Amino acid sequence: MFSHVFVGVTDFARAKAFYDPLMDLIGARERFCDLSRPWAGWETSPGLRPLFVIGSPINGEPAMAGNGTMIAFQVVTRDQVDAAYALALGSGGRDEGPPGLRPAYHAHYYGAYFRDLDGNKLCVVCHTPEPDALSRPG
Repeated sequence: MFSHVFVGVTDFARAKAFYDPLMDLIGARERFCDLSRPWAGWETSPGLRPLFVIGSPINGEPAMAGNGTMIAFQVVTRDQVDAAYALALGSGGRDEGPPGLRPAYHAHYYGAYFRDLDGNKLCVVCHTPEPDALSRPG
């Protein structure tokens, strides 16, 4: 469904330093980085899409976080959710909701919420049940 998601940033070097370890942790690799624009994009494999892209807004206006806008990155394990949340907060991100189950969404929704250095709201989520829940008779 998605080709790419673009997030505007105010300080590209600072934002790239925030996103590089986060993207690595969730299993995304850098596809491009062009300091002359500036912008950078990450992808997961296989395939070239979708991309997550950060950069300066093309219209030259200051980047601003959208009210009600959130980007959610899917990971395979709940440990990755915990690690991404800790990494983001340790890198200057702001808490918007600690890791945990959100049964209002569905029984196995395990997510954490935070804002990047420009105030963009992000989520890292695992939809997979705990391994021991898979083996229980149900």
